Amino acid sequence: MTSFGRRTLLGEVVAEFAGTMILILMGVGVVAQVVTGDGALGDHDSIAWAWGLGVTFGVYVAARISGAHLNPAVSLALAAFGDFEWRKVLPYAIAQTAGAFAAALLVRWIYADAIALVDPDLTVATQGIFSTLPGNGSLDISTSTAFLDQVIGTAILLFLVMAVTDVRNSAPVATIAPIVVGLVVVAIGMAWGTNAGYAINPARDFGPRLASFLTGYDTAFEDQRGQLYFWVPLVAPLIGGLIGAAAYRGLSRFLPDEDEAQETGRIPTDAPRDQHLDSHAHA
Repeated sequence: MTSFGRRTLLGEVVAEFAGTMILILMGVGVVAQVVTGDGALGDHDSIAWAWGLGVTFGVYVAARISGAHLNPAVSLALAAFGDFEWRKVLPYAIAQTAGAFAAALLVRWIYADAIALVDPDLTVATQGIFSTLPGNGSLDISTSTAFLDQVIGTAILLFLVMAVTDVRNSAPVATIAPIVVGLVVVAIGMAWGTNAGYAINPARDFGPRLASFLTGYDTAFEDQRGQLYFWVPLVAPLIGGLIGAAAYRGLSRFLPDEDEAQETGRIPTDAPRDQHLDSHAHA
């Protein structure tokens, strides 16, 4: 690889780090506000909207540099069914997880006093600020149901994101695409949040989970029943993303060809501003 290639990959992983950090600052931040405010400073709707806006702004930060995957499930699915290079999957995933970790540490620091007031023992009552739990820590949802929920939720995410960023399928212009992708996440949050908290993103869950563990949450890798749970939002979204991307690829075979169409998953270079924006992202 040439030095130019190394600089290019470095820029892409830095963009993924920054975009994912913005996503988590908004998403984990809003959950911290709602939980520590005991419902007086927001509710489920504000959580869903803030996660969606976090995706939108994270995509605006990174799209022109890295494609703004912001999610290892997206990177893996686009390598398998798009035009994304396999050699970049692991660097992207590491950068995404690191960005999520750094953002969660910042939220943990800024909200430390508020968390200490409502949950001084750092229990499952506030663990949900940082990472997901079956039934959001309150409903007795089985691990198998939570796993299936994450597979389906991430399949929906990848199917819709690929659909709204494919120029052959009347994709929105580059300046609007991040908003549309953010709305996809809002919709998933409003419809698929009960069983497992709609992580649909391994980096979004594991990075903040690790940050909370290192800052006092001794049971961060467990669910409210004391069972190891961290692997569910790690593994299930990777499977679901592949399923959703495969489903869209099957459907897209029926779309009309366009000579200038750009494959989803490819980083824009010198495309006009109204051409396809590779904005694949989540919560």
